[in-house]
Amino acid sequence: MHNAKGEALDFVRLFEPIREKVGPFMIQFPDSFSPNELYRLEEVFSILPKTFNYAVEVRHRDFFDHGKHERNLVSLLKSYDVNRVIFDTRKLHSMKAVEASVAEAQKKKPKVPVRFDTTSARPVLRYVGANDILNNEPYLKEWAIIVAEWIADGLHPYVFIHAPDKAQQPKLCRHFHTLLSDLIELPALADNPFDLQNQQLGLF
Repeated sequence: MHNAKGEALDFVRLFEPIREKVGPFMIQFPDSFSPNELYRLEEVFSILPKTFNYAVEVRHRDFFDHGKHERNLVSLLKSYDVNRVIFDTRKLHSMKAVEASVAEAQKKKPKVPVRFDTTSARPVLRYVGANDILNNEPYLKEWAIIVAEWIADGLHPYVFIHAPDKAQQPKLCRHFHTLLSDLIELPALADNPFDLQNQQLGLF
């Protein structure tokens, strides 16, 4: 994060014209970012515009100690109204790596404990599981219940469903939407964009 404050501020300001359409900016750290550098994160928070929302993903094991390091992180995030990214790789790391995409994902995705608590009004969940619906079902059902409770409590969650084979992600996302729709009323999804031929997809 050396000399990064100005660059971060310049980047965020680029989105000012479309501020109303932007969700939380996700600030992702490698596992080398330790609690000893937490002050650097606070320095960045102190200059970032309050007109945007932010989420932080940490991977260093000390941030999951149920002790002072984790308490310091949670306290800092809450004080700046920043979301802690909830990263769930339980299913991914429980599988035998038969598929090449699974083996590759297991190398890249961290194996960190799952935290279910939130630090701000816009929880961010990243779920990384299997390539098929059946093997993800218990986890997606669990998260559907939790996300439904967040929404009922007035929170505005953001959910990212990942699969080792990225081509499988849309169907997993749609399945999660179905599970969540069984619990709360949600807008219907549009036609699957991958079924549309020769059409330019829009960002918004």
